[in-house]
Amino acid sequence: MNNLLYILMRRLRKPLITLIVVYSVSVLGFVLIPGVDDQGQPYRMNFFHAFYFVSFMGSTIGFGEIPYAFTDAQRLWTMFTIYATVISWLYGIGTTLALFQDPVFGRMMRRRRFAAQVRQLHQPFYLICGYGVTGSVVVRKLAGLGIQSVVIDIKESRIEALSMDDLPLPPPGLTADASLPDVLDDAGLQHKHCIGVLALTNRDNVNLAIAIASKLLVPQRMVISRTESDVTTANLDSFGTDLVVDPFCAYAEYLSLAAHAPYMHLVYDWLLNPYHRPLSSAYRRTRGRWIICGYGRFGKALCSEFAGADVELVVVDPDPPAQNGLSAQVHGIGTEAHTLREAGVEQAVGIVAGTGNDADNLSIIMTARELNPKLLTVVRQNLRANGLVFRNSRADFIMEPGRIIANRILAQIKTPLLPAFIEQLVDRYDDVWAHTLLNRMSSVVGDQELASWAYVVSHDGTPALCEALAEARKVTLALMLKNPRDRTRNLRAFPLLLRRGDEMKVLPGELHRLEEGDEILFCGLEEASRQMDWTVNNYNVLTYLLTGDDNSNNLLARWLNRSNKET
Repeated sequence: MNNLLYILMRRLRKPLITLIVVYSVSVLGFVLIPGVDDQGQPYRMNFFHAFYFVSFMGSTIGFGEIPYAFTDAQRLWTMFTIYATVISWLYGIGTTLALFQDPVFGRMMRRRRFAAQVRQLHQPFYLICGYGVTGSVVVRKLAGLGIQSVVIDIKESRIEALSMDDLPLPPPGLTADASLPDVLDDAGLQHKHCIGVLALTNRDNVNLAIAIASKLLVPQRMVISRTESDVTTANLDSFGTDLVVDPFCAYAEYLSLAAHAPYMHLVYDWLLNPYHRPLSSAYRRTRGRWIICGYGRFGKALCSEFAGADVELVVVDPDPPAQNGLSAQVHGIGTEAHTLREAGVEQAVGIVAGTGNDADNLSIIMTARELNPKLLTVVRQNLRANGLVFRNSRADFIMEPGRIIANRILAQIKTPLLPAFIEQLVDRYDDVWAHTLLNRMSSVVGDQELASWAYVVSHDGTPALCEALAEARKVTLALMLKNPRDRTRNLRAFPLLLRRGDEMKVLPGELHRLEEGDEILFCGLEEASRQMDWTVNNYNVLTYLLTGDDNSNNLLARWLNRSNKET
């Protein structure tokens, strides 16, 4: 605000001085020039009448000679002051209009309005830095969940796109450099209702600066950051960043599961990806030779993840490194048929088009499919604008970094237990166990989308469950899985994980008794999660599921029931 006033006063200083001088001289002239009253006697106008006359004359509101008709000398002075005040007003108005059209002043005005909007927020919100592919997906999903966002992006076109997006909760947006601490402060970093900071720009140094500022100013605030380099990842992890997502490593891990554990890969896919692959895709042959076109950041991450799998790797690159631990390397891009034949595409089971050029990647998979129609194809999409072409490319996997990061972040925000379950799945279980779990998931949701959700047994999260536990009632997982409309039927869902302190129970039994503080992860249909919300929040519904009694169980009714029993 101080900067705004400073610029305003500095730019309007000369017009204001001009107006003051013109008005002062005009008023003084009318006071000094003698006039004649209605009796023909000499008369001098006082300062009040002079200022009053100059005020309505200079603003062209009207005209009248006051308090008596003017002499020729007064009328001559009036003509002079008319031209002087009009010119000074035009000068002042022109300077003011130019000021409001100045880009710097406009940015300061927008920032002031933005900061005022953020200060007026009274509901929890996430501060999202970067409104590219990842940021737009996260904001839209959060708005669908009824969660407010505040957005910063350095590109004005993205903030304009944000204002035009039809979102249930329109977020305040600002065009600014999110790496600056004062910008983060204006965006609500220290606001009491800010529940997390998401650093989602496409520059690692900016994301690092955002994470550092967040952890220094508000250490307890959750910080999630994207990164594309191992150095930045290690740096972010060193000071306690809550979640660091590297899209290339994440997708490499995803594809590695498809190669050596197809059923576990599908479990992973169904839980994290809203547009998951069908169950039948797990039966495709994925072990054998894989061709990786492009040995950049993505290619290196793939080679690292595939190293432990039962696959043969062939790298195709215009400048393949001399020392990379790979037995087979081919010089080229991969868009030419002879290069792919040299890499053994006819005997391969999969090919990854992972260069930084979208046209090259599409050309690679089209050429490879001509040479081997049964090939499993993975293509990297670099630009969001090419999404229509990639969706119609018939590729088996489309690697879009922005959406990968968005899915991981949304999983962390919506169901914090989900990453813990996936970690248990990968570390402790094999593909046969994952096949059994996948069949159970399929029997619950069929061809519909699998949703996951979590509860913490607490007075804030599950008040009805806590009240039943306080009354020493037996509350089990089976109770939560009953249909609140008909207790004889079960919801289309089942528990994946129960965490009690440091102990984790994967696929807990439905007769498992609950205690306050338990964290439970469920999966199933989205409709089942909405119905389960009734059970954990409404004591009447919970009593019906426990006893079959569908009468009212408000405080007065329970007090009367206890009184009747005592009598």
